Amino acid sequence: MQQPTHCRTFEGHKVVGKMIFAELAGHENYADTHADLVKTLKGCFSSVEAGLQGDSWIWIMDGADKVAIDTFTSMTHQVKSCTAGPHVQQVIDALRVKYNVRVFDEPLEAWD
Repeated sequence: MQQPTHCRTFEGHKVVGKMIFAELAGHENYADTHADLVKTLKGCFSSVEAGLQGDSWIWIMDGADKVAIDTFTSMTHQVKSCTAGPHVQQVIDALRVKYNVRVFDEPLEAWD
């Protein structure tokens, strides 16, 4: 039986809605990190949108896949997506070149 389009699996776990896959560690002020994060990601991906107004948000698009990095539910930047897949891993790998990234064993549910 095929899963509904809003459902995906991540290492055998059902994923519904936006999930948190990782977060940046060791940064005290997300506003100070925002510009450098955007610059780093724009150097790795062709479609990056970002903004900083109260919270930091960055969207990385790859066709129909989207990864968000934001501070909407935390004081640290979190890596989020509605689906697990190589698009999430590519963003995490790009961040790891410059930042300390804590990847969760299982994705956490986001409430934004």
